Amino acid sequence: QVQLVESGGGLVQPGGSLRLSCAASGSIFSINAMGWYRQAPGKQRELVAAITSGGSTNYADSVKGRFTISRDNAKNTVYLQMNSLKPEDTAVYYCNAARGAGGWFYYSDYPFGSWGQGTQVTVSS
Repeated sequence: QVQLVESGGGLVQPGGSLRLSCAASGSIFSINAMGWYRQAPGKQRELVAAITSGGSTNYADSVKGRFTISRDNAKNTVYLQMNSLKPEDTAVYYCNAARGAGGWFYYSDYPFGSWGQGTQVTVSS
């Protein structure tokens, strides 16, 4: 079973930056799209960025212009560069597969079938 391990979170001041990494235990080369999701306390998990196998990227309006998603198929790793962080970015961040529909992307339970442990991002002064 392919597993996902997220890392790179931490405590950062508003305006700061973090780079998250997501390592898959198997190949992600053939996966159509990968996404970064986040879940804040008391809120539903939401997709904030997605990248297709061809490298096309999509972002939620809340992070557009501040976050950059990338993938390294050779390393089976997906990254999320987060700049100009705001307190409302505080959440546990997860990566997983995604599928495109209606101009956006949504969680896909194939091929991973489960979530990693996530990485906590806290933006606070």
